[in-house]
Amino acid sequence: MGIIAWLILGLVSGFIASKIVNRTGEGLVLDIVLGIVGAFVGGFIFNRFFGVAGVTGLNLYSMVVAVIGAVIVLLLYHLVFRRRV
Repeated sequence: MGIIAWLILGLVSGFIASKIVNRTGEGLVLDIVLGIVGAFVGGFIFNRFFGVAGVTGLNLYSMVVAVIGAVIVLLLYHLVFRRRV
């Protein structure tokens, strides 16, 4: 996959994961980073534990894998960097 496709996949999946987890985005850059990291995490989880391909390109299946991975990364991010009021 090209770098532009990774950025698009990362942005969209990070944004969707942010909306799922806390109903607000984390910001453009953090959404992209969380989405790209989530794509790697989701690809690893799907490949390792389910035996199916991870992220295969810019398609719906890869988006679902990346969103699941980004949700996991975002939940871990909130556990580590939780701000107390």
